[in-house]
Amino acid sequence: MEEIAAGPLLGEINNPDDLKKLDKSQLQQVCDELRQFIIDCVSVHGGHFGASLGVVELSVALHYVYNTPDDQLVWDVGHQAYGHKILTGRRKVFHTNRKYGGISGFPKRSESVYDTFGVGHSSTSISAALGMAIASKYKGEHHRRHIAVIGDGAMTAGLPFEALNHAGVSGANVLIILNDNNMSIDPNVGALKEYLTDITTSQPYNRFRDDVWNLLGKLPTKDFQKLASKVEAGLKGVVSKSSNLFEALGLRYFGPIDGHNVLKLTETLKSLQGIPGPKLLHIKTVKGKGYGLAEKDQTLWHAPGTFDKITGKINKKVSSVPEPPKYQDVFGHTLVELAEKNSLIMGITPAMPSGSSMKFMMDAMPDRAIDVGIAEQHAVTLSAGLATQGMKVFCNIYSSFMQRAYDMVIHDVAIQKLPVVFCLDRAGLVGDDGPTHHGAYDIAFMRCIPYLVVAAPMNESELRNMMYTAQLPETKEPYVIRYPRGQGVLPNWRTPFEKMETGTGRKICDGQEVAILTIGHPGNFAVQACKMLAAEEIYPAHYDMRFVKPLDEAMLHEVAQTYSKIITVEDGTIVGGFGSAVLEFLALHNYTPEVKILGIPDRIVEHGKPEELHRECGYDAMAIADAVREMAGLKTLAEVLA
Repeated sequence: MEEIAAGPLLGEINNPDDLKKLDKSQLQQVCDELRQFIIDCVSVHGGHFGASLGVVELSVALHYVYNTPDDQLVWDVGHQAYGHKILTGRRKVFHTNRKYGGISGFPKRSESVYDTFGVGHSSTSISAALGMAIASKYKGEHHRRHIAVIGDGAMTAGLPFEALNHAGVSGANVLIILNDNNMSIDPNVGALKEYLTDITTSQPYNRFRDDVWNLLGKLPTKDFQKLASKVEAGLKGVVSKSSNLFEALGLRYFGPIDGHNVLKLTETLKSLQGIPGPKLLHIKTVKGKGYGLAEKDQTLWHAPGTFDKITGKINKKVSSVPEPPKYQDVFGHTLVELAEKNSLIMGITPAMPSGSSMKFMMDAMPDRAIDVGIAEQHAVTLSAGLATQGMKVFCNIYSSFMQRAYDMVIHDVAIQKLPVVFCLDRAGLVGDDGPTHHGAYDIAFMRCIPYLVVAAPMNESELRNMMYTAQLPETKEPYVIRYPRGQGVLPNWRTPFEKMETGTGRKICDGQEVAILTIGHPGNFAVQACKMLAAEEIYPAHYDMRFVKPLDEAMLHEVAQTYSKIITVEDGTIVGGFGSAVLEFLALHNYTPEVKILGIPDRIVEHGKPEELHRECGYDAMAIADAVREMAGLKTLAEVLA
């Protein structure tokens, strides 16, 4: 991988101190070069795109004004932190972003002192920055400033409101920058979006704001604090509709201002340094700013992959033969098929209609599919409420995002035994997004909850049949279906619906001595392994278990009575997961075969392509074949080649 060339000013910036050496008249050129560098790099190497382009000016202004890392800057999520990374010593290695062994696509504390908080999931920045600010206040570090940058999409979650509520009474020196672009990954939804639009379009407020900021710019610093208190009172009295939400929570509200005017941003940030306590600066930006196509279609250009930066043509794999679809698309299209036949079906997603393919139902049946914003807890309890009224709800959440709603799954769904269908997208190792997004834990944390059915399809047909079964009137339990990111295995995937008996697996092949038990998509790795081993006249049995809960006990009895060695394979943590469930069954029934568990190890797995991570974690086809060889007392492939 070759390093991407930077412009003349950016090429000399290796840390924020280098940036501070420049005259403010040069900042716009730095912004232009930084924006071009991001375009050059992402077009060749891929990654998140529009969000970071939208905060180029803010990134430059923050590091120009504040004494980072002593002043602590927390970015919400990390999609918008590319400029921050480039300005803080990682420009020369930025081409390794999201690559196996390269730098992370998100801020990461172990990667840089400038990354003050690891952020992969949204809506954490205010709480984290407030914690830092309270600690500094307690330790008497009054010189330190703390800044949280949060998007209006992230503000739809509950956590920021909890943090705002606390910040207003904390007295801590924290600045919250609300980056308002009316987008998260998909267009924002909810009343907050309308509220921020009211602030932006309020003519009385905007006139008052302009007068205030013009006046502030002409005052000496010593007069600023006195006027700030008058500004606070004036905002409350003159613009009640526009500012009461933040003001009522005890934060001093400033803005909105143009987030693409770097000089205005630097002036404003310097002025706000003189105002103590919690405050919020509202800036207006455009996601994808500076790249026309990204401005026009912000969802498509959130993370487009590689593309031709001149023409804007996105590079896509072209195949002469039919390709299997993505699991998420099978889910989306199948949900529409089922909903056309069952009028009680509704779909819920927390801010991921495109990523989860709930968009298909939202387009076809807009009154029956709901995007609730970045609010996983609400999504689950809303689904539970709908289920009490006889609706069959498909609540579609990424596996790692479901972690945020775990209490609701137990309290609001399982205890009441409501038949909500949880479709967990991105289960297993997701690849370039890394540890914050890996769906490693859902098998372990779902299978311990009473009443839940926990299932994982090995292919698209099984996914369709699980979805079909879950919505049948006779299915009374909460039903969890987990499936991975990426392609399935069946180009001709629109198979007829068949009811799947809950808790039943299927035998793929008989074998000798060793049995492989798989759950979900990794069953396909086992199929490949069996083909490799057949060439060596090694024949393990293979069972696709399909259900972690309830387990197919009849099948497990057969396996335990027939085979002396068992290998379990899963794309979840090996601690408390599918393999653990099999061990529990064997112990309960006094079976004593030799067992080897393959899956995600008990450590944090970093980012990389899924196939790279499957190999690293030891459950790809080669690893499964080697496990069979070892258990059969034969040399592994590596030992043979050596």
